[in-house]
Amino acid sequence: MQTEILYRPSYSLARVKLDPNESIRVEAGSMVSMSAGISLETKAQGGILASLARSVLGGESFFVNTYTAPATGGEIMLAPALPGDQFVLQLNGETLTLQSGAFVASSSGIQLDTKWGGAKTFFASEGLIMLRASGRGTLILSSYGAIHQIDLAAGERYTVDTGHLVAFSEGIGFSVRRVGGIKSTLFSGEGLVVDLTGPGRLLLQTRSEDAFLSWLIPKLPKQSSNR
Repeated sequence: MQTEILYRPSYSLARVKLDPNESIRVEAGSMVSMSAGISLETKAQGGILASLARSVLGGESFFVNTYTAPATGGEIMLAPALPGDQFVLQLNGETLTLQSGAFVASSSGIQLDTKWGGAKTFFASEGLIMLRASGRGTLILSSYGAIHQIDLAAGERYTVDTGHLVAFSEGIGFSVRRVGGIKSTLFSGEGLVVDLTGPGRLLLQTRSEDAFLSWLIPKLPKQSSNR
């Protein structure tokens, strides 16, 4: 599998070249186009209960589409629902924790599951359940805006607004808190942040869906009560 990200970072498109008979798992709605001969199988990945957990608790689709190239190989184009970047990771037995909605596609060696976050993520915008990607192979993630990577050294601490967090290595310690007191949380324009402690890899997105909706919703026309 060879992956190239085009038109980044605003409206990125992932071009994936598949070897003969190679398969790729793709989040529903992410396929843009594909070459002739590629077959599609749609199923509840990991069984009904696992798929229900990913859908209801992890923000992903209930069904996962598996595209398989013919004996001559093939090509498939992928894009997320929101404008922004895509990021290709090669996992080698490591585990990555993802924000809801970040998963786009993966090779067959990657397992996607939900993870109980405990009280530490109770106030996070992602909720109690986050997605966990583990195994060996290619993982394609998306973001709202561009993706920025930070590598934390052992013991290094870094603070991120929860709406800008895309993914982080499982070994990173984390705790969620208010950025200040009640007054700061309500009136500063900032809300909840997560303190992360290395070592490990951290992926951020340069825009926040919550911030965009906070700007957009007050500008939408109000429905008149008079008809």
